[in-house]
Amino acid sequence: MTWEYRTIKLAAEGWFLGGKLDVTKLDQMMNDVGRDGWELVAAFDTNQVYGNTKDAVLIFKRPRDR
Repeated sequence: MTWEYRTIKLAAEGWFLGGKLDVTKLDQMMNDVGRDGWELVAAFDTNQVYGNTKDAVLIFKRPRDR
């Protein structure tokens, strides 16, 4: 089986150098890509300074049609 991958980067919003993700937007985005057959396989944040999050990166995969 072969796979195709999709990476989505979400910016954290908030005061100064980072903050929080909008969970409602995150849920909607994940439901949208899930309906298209994508499965979440990894998620991580990018640390800016002093533990502040700049972005969240989500990696999805799905079987590739041959």
